[in-house]
Amino acid sequence: MHARNYRAVKGQAYTRKEFAKGFPPPKITKFTMGDTKGTFDIEARLVALKRAQIRHSALEAARVATNRLLMEKLVNDYLMIVHPYPHVILRENKMIFGAHADRLQQGMRKSFGKAIGTAARVEPRQTIITVRVKANALETAKESLKRGSAKLPIPCKIEVEKLQSSSAADAVKAETETA
Repeated sequence: MHARNYRAVKGQAYTRKEFAKGFPPPKITKFTMGDTKGTFDIEARLVALKRAQIRHSALEAARVATNRLLMEKLVNDYLMIVHPYPHVILRENKMIFGAHADRLQQGMRKSFGKAIGTAARVEPRQTIITVRVKANALETAKESLKRGSAKLPIPCKIEVEKLQSSSAADAVKAETETA
């Protein structure tokens, strides 16, 4: 079984967990890491360039790779969010190959398949991982997202955006209220 068999988005998403007997829970459990209450200057995003399904194990590997560098360099002075959730259940109709395999299997009769994992469907221009940091840690954020994108099965790009400071945001809010 290779991940490339499940990368392409084919057909309708299968998310009915009540019909799938004993599907494995997603490996990714934490979606938000770092300082959730801090204020940050810059937001770097990992954006998908193609439509695909990303398996839960690939999402977890990307999260770990991205978070590891941020923890080493910035300790807890960052905020990282993984956006897609693996809802789609992946199934496989296991077949036996080799000598006398035809006596042991039913072929395509009752070929619903067993659940083998979950995946998240991602569209082009959809944000996969967001990292917020202070202005002096921009290169660390870019490098961490680059390491995380290496774990994903699709091409991605890194977009950087400057966040409005809270005082500037309050001034804009007050200006719109008076108008």
